[in-house]
This record gives sequence, C-alpha cells and structure tokens, in this order.
Amino acid sequence: MTRTLANMIATVGGTGYLKPAPGTWGSAVAVLMALALHYLGGVTLLALATVVVFFVGWWATAQVTAGQDDHDPSEVVIDEVAGQWIALLVTSYGASRMGIDPLKLYPGWIAGFALFRLFDITKPNLIGWADRRGDALGVMLDDVIAGIYAAIGTAILAFLYHVVIL
Repeated sequence: MTRTLANMIATVGGTGYLKPAPGTWGSAVAVLMALALHYLGGVTLLALATVVVFFVGWWATAQVTAGQDDHDPSEVVIDEVAGQWIALLVTSYGASRMGIDPLKLYPGWIAGFALFRLFDITKPNLIGWADRRGDALGVMLDDVIAGIYAAIGTAILAFLYHVVIL
C-alpha cells in the first residue's frame, strides 16, 4: 500500500509514464495544477502547496527508488512539480498583487515553464551538484534550484518588459 501511494505521488498520478520526455509532461501538468491552485487561493496557496509537495515528493521519491541503482528514474516527476511551481510563483505573485486573472500574465507562465525546463535539462552549476548527490533529496533539490533560477529569470524578463520596454 505504501509503495503504491508513493508511486502515485512520485509519478504524479502516472504522468511520469507519458513518453517522450516525461519531465516535460510533468512540468506541463504542474503548470495546470499551479493555475488551479492560484484560482483557489492565490499565490499563498501555491507557495504552501509547493512546500508540501517538496516534502511529500522527497518521501515518495525515497520510497520508489529504495534499493534501485537508478536514483532518479524518468517516471519520477514530482520533483518537476515542486520546481515548476517555484518558477511560477513570480507570475502568481504578480497576478495576486495586481488583482487580475493570472491568465492575463500568460507570457510569465510560458517563461516560467520554458526557463524551468531549460535549467532542469542543462543542469548548470548548483543544479548539477544537487543532481549528482545520488539520493532522493538530490532528486528534489536539483528541480528546486532550477525553479529558483527560472523564477529569477522570469522576474528579470518581467522587469525588462514592464519597466524598461514599456
């Protein structure tokens, strides 16, 4: 029972089994989930859910990968959810602060998605370090760091557009 629950969480209800590019599928589902969370409770709910998903994802990843040689199997995509949600917090915050429909800030959602995938795939500096840990915490941390990088990139792009260009 515990292993089945952990697998459902780690694969985000089976999303991790979609091919090709399960990480991209997991990130796409995470964007939809983030939008739903934003509509339900704004940036506060998204931020709280991100923290919960990190810890639950860490547990589920540890359960699923216990005794395996592969510490980060491709079907485990709960880490993408945590990282993607971090990347999207900037846009969710902007929509909450301005009191507007978050879809009006769709370029921010797209930028957060694209930048997160870029950093998650290329794994520069700290992201690569976390990935090389070889444990469940490393699986989660590399995506958290990629999410932070993507959030910073999204904020910079928003600043450039709203302050410099306009």
